[in-house]
Amino acid sequence: MKNLRKEFPVLSQNTYLNTASSGLLYDSLLDYRQEHDLDFLIGGSIFRDKQQDFLNSVRKSVGDFFGCELQNTVLTPNFSLGFNTILNGLEKNKKVLLLDEDYPSVNFSVINKGFKVCYAKVNASLEQNIEEAVAKHTPDVFAFSLVQYINGIAIDLNFLKQLKLKNPDLLIIADATQFCGTKVFNFNTSGIDILGCSGYKWLLGGYGNGFILFKKDVLDQITPNAYKKAASDVNYDSSYTNLRARYECGHLDTFNFGSLQYSLQFISKIGLSVIEEHLSGLGEYAKTELANLNLLEKDVVIRENHSTIFNLKGDQKLYNILKEKNIITSLRGGGIRVSLHFYNTINDIDKLLANI
Repeated sequence: MKNLRKEFPVLSQNTYLNTASSGLLYDSLLDYRQEHDLDFLIGGSIFRDKQQDFLNSVRKSVGDFFGCELQNTVLTPNFSLGFNTILNGLEKNKKVLLLDEDYPSVNFSVINKGFKVCYAKVNASLEQNIEEAVAKHTPDVFAFSLVQYINGIAIDLNFLKQLKLKNPDLLIIADATQFCGTKVFNFNTSGIDILGCSGYKWLLGGYGNGFILFKKDVLDQITPNAYKKAASDVNYDSSYTNLRARYECGHLDTFNFGSLQYSLQFISKIGLSVIEEHLSGLGEYAKTELANLNLLEKDVVIRENHSTIFNLKGDQKLYNILKEKNIITSLRGGGIRVSLHFYNTINDIDKLLANI
């Protein structure tokens, strides 16, 4: 991992603890992107002649990486656009279960469309709270982030499997933007029906790319009948009328999605299991040290498993002090959020601790 740090110029001048806000650009990806645009510069429209084949290869790369069939893998510029397209296709009489402190791109997107809404509380008993809310409110949809963006509390994936088995008609939609790229994960064997992700954080794909994965037949089930009828009544190329076209309308940027594909290959070379093991060690060390200093909320300390996102007790003054020391964090939820990726080390955590 230490050798990999050379790929990331930001790390030579900064202690970067802010992947939950933005993943880093790295040297080999920059080389790829410059070569891409040089080919476009030289070729013009000729460069785009094979764009559909290329984008299909990106879908395959995404599907292979996360365990989803090609035909159920959709490309989208970001999670929020894809999620709103999903919501636009659902009947407005559906009841949606949300988490009370979840990402606004999840919660506000649901609320502003007029769905019936109920909530489960995010605390040390998160899974129990969800189970009780499902039993009490009988929602049609459960939409949530796998990892909470403010404090890093992560939902147990085995719990989601059991939740789906007990409630087969519950449509489970997960925002995995703060999750994908941190752990080995197979979508097809998970309890999630729809998983969406933006690629600019832990996947290091840069901005303007993301994807949505659908379980078998789910994409068809949530496509409005009016869309299906209109598609059957016209004689357009299927790229305009297939089930994916609702999400992939307009031109998709080969620069952005090529960057995502390149980073998936980059991560695969490192090994996602290797990354997971490294992050597990970093997370345990950080949690122990931060808890000893009484800097973490009680709910985070109590939970056995946690992500590598932490929210420290602190204010603007401490944030400014850290920034002066070139320790890059974010102000979130009334505290200071730090987040660790594979390019971080124990030394990074120690530098943070020495300046708090």
